Amino acid sequence: MVGVESGQQRQGRTGIRRTEGELRRREALADAAAGVTPGEVDVPARAARIERFRCVIYLCGAAHTDIATPREECVEYAEAFGWEITDVIEEYAGLLPPHGREGLGQAIERINSRATGAVLTAWRSMISPVAQEYDEVAREIEKAEGFLHVREPACGGQGAAR
Repeated sequence: MVGVESGQQRQGRTGIRRTEGELRRREALADAAAGVTPGEVDVPARAARIERFRCVIYLCGAAHTDIATPREECVEYAEAFGWEITDVIEEYAGLLPPHGREGLGQAIERINSRATGAVLTAWRSMISPVAQEYDEVAREIEKAEGFLHVREPACGGQGAAR
């Protein structure tokens, strides 16, 4: 962010003035990139159609486990991609299978209802350490036209120390 702010300050001090034609050309390029058809002039309506990608963060651990650090890392990760976080669901279910967890069910329901497009979790084992169970959850989310995203796919290296 510091680089962006510095860049904005530099740009403001340069005094570059764009011609009316250049401004229209830039606006047309931005509209085309956003999928706005030429001739639409209602700027507020255009802006309303462009939404940030939404995700729900799901974290699971054993009873009395501190999951504050994985939560912060997932929030930072989502923000780095510009994703809007609709909810953070923390669950202390221990070794329950995925389909026996209320919080995971809530996260999947958010995908089904189109309230969010992805479930973001810190580690694959927070969904299930069993590959078949993990794959079932991922397929269920994909059938609902969402996706399951793991910030750190394997608990190797630094992840194992957490």
